[in-house]
Amino acid sequence: MSQVIQAHTVVNKDVLVIGAGGAGLRTAVQILSRRPETSIAAVTKVSSPQKSHTTTAQGGVAAVDPADKLDRPVYHMFDTWKGSDCSADQNVIKNIVDSAWEQILWLDAHGLHFTRNEEGRFSKRTFGGHTLDFGGPSAFRAIFEADRTGKGIMDTVWAESLKGNVLFFNQSLATELLFKDGRCIGAVLFEAPKGSFTVVLAKATLISSGGLGQVFKITTNCRQNTGDGLALVLREGLPVMDLEAVQFHPTGIVGPGILASEALRGEGGILLNKDHEPFMEKYAPKMKDLAPRDLVARSIETEIREGRGVVNPDLNLPHVWLDIRHLSEYVHTVKLPEITSFFSKFIGIDPRRDLCPVRPTVHYQMGGIPVNAFGEVQQDQERIMDGLYSVGESACASFHGFNRLATNSLLELFTMGKTVGDRIADYLHKAPEPGDKPRQCAEKTSALFSGYLEARGSDNLWTIREALRTVMTEKCGVFRNEQEITEAIETIKELRERTEHIRLTSSSLIMNQELVDRFELDNLLTVAMTVAVGALARKESRGAHSREDYPQRSDAFQYHTLAYRQEDGGVRLGQRDIDMSLYRQEDEHARHFGLLERKY
Repeated sequence: MSQVIQAHTVVNKDVLVIGAGGAGLRTAVQILSRRPETSIAAVTKVSSPQKSHTTTAQGGVAAVDPADKLDRPVYHMFDTWKGSDCSADQNVIKNIVDSAWEQILWLDAHGLHFTRNEEGRFSKRTFGGHTLDFGGPSAFRAIFEADRTGKGIMDTVWAESLKGNVLFFNQSLATELLFKDGRCIGAVLFEAPKGSFTVVLAKATLISSGGLGQVFKITTNCRQNTGDGLALVLREGLPVMDLEAVQFHPTGIVGPGILASEALRGEGGILLNKDHEPFMEKYAPKMKDLAPRDLVARSIETEIREGRGVVNPDLNLPHVWLDIRHLSEYVHTVKLPEITSFFSKFIGIDPRRDLCPVRPTVHYQMGGIPVNAFGEVQQDQERIMDGLYSVGESACASFHGFNRLATNSLLELFTMGKTVGDRIADYLHKAPEPGDKPRQCAEKTSALFSGYLEARGSDNLWTIREALRTVMTEKCGVFRNEQEITEAIETIKELRERTEHIRLTSSSLIMNQELVDRFELDNLLTVAMTVAVGALARKESRGAHSREDYPQRSDAFQYHTLAYRQEDGGVRLGQRDIDMSLYRQEDEHARHFGLLERKY
């Protein structure tokens, strides 16, 4: 079988982009704006970049308008730092926030139709944790395109990438990174429609492959978000960072798990328990329903745990209510038509007359592949890997720390895309040619896929996958403790052993979805183990990582977790310092960027 797994085709490009969503294509477009002659190949798991997960983002993009008489960029920086539970990198916060408005104007100039008010200015809405005057009243700083802002961004960067003749490998996977003389020179791809393996040699390789949401059973993430980019670097001996920081969005629609955007609460939606009591005032007296996501998610879970959740036999899952019945017809039909329609489409209720069932659902990974402020992948705290970059949700700079504020994800996506694009464009001036295909090229891929096809046994791939997602949901969820995390780790080890006994029903390489699923299962198990080990080691509660047995944040853990995969499947941990340059610059605002108590 190993003779079949060979990479005969070699493609030479200047840049290889692994993951053709909003972040990857914004980076590609920036490279092309600087160097129009650059040849770029982009890989996507889906049938078209327009199916990328970026298109599902709803609510908006946080950016401070310089003409705003109330808001200031430093307030946005403060909100991001405080929201991160004092664990984001302050140099990255400053770089992204300072460039936000410029990039909003770039999107507007390149065709994104932001919603405007009657005066023709950008409309703005508020989201959880966004304030004026360092924790004062709510800030209206999110710019948006109705409730499909991500789709607008994706349309824009995809159209621009087509102008640059980017070569797309659709329905394809990156299976192995290639290295030469201490630098990355490309990757091996599996082109599922052809059933063939292709080597792409490139001066620069960018990983922008999205998140890990499918590690958990209930998630807003699309089917393809299986942590592939994270597993890819872990297999190559490179680290990932802060994977224990997984965001649970407070308001997933009970049933499908689809996101009911925070924009609904920004417009005035209210969370109610089974007795129809608004409960957020107990947990966040000032910001109430617009507190940061980690706090709201824990509040909902607490209401459910203490018997004030709704037990609905039709939905078979305890939940709380989101009340948007009082919102205007204009909000329901013009401002947020797609979001409100989800309730009628997927669970058969009319949100203009009925209460909407919601509960926390896995939404976003704050951690990822460790990069510096320019998107260069780090081997450890001191060294970078030449020729290798990452951006978007697969990367961790870290802008979000241990809790992401709403609307900061799309902001990071295209601001860092611009920054990383500039860095790659500069690197291409001096980057050596990758040369010929390495002698041992694709050996790891051959061993991996041959093993899948040759395995014999009676274990079922999807049974193992669902067992993994169940244990991660139950043992590494909103609330965690040592016993349950340890149980999760032991279960993951057992599931890993069982994968050796999965027999695929087809040995074909061409359009074999079962083969792709098998590859994804390995990635899910690798990433899940890293999440669990990091969660066990971090004996504190910080942002979205909430330990019942260690309920307070601890200065002893004021660092980023670096995690390396070991040959036996275990995980070795290291550390990276948290940048606190805004605090150390000792200007008039410095005191707002120390180790703050998070009260809302």
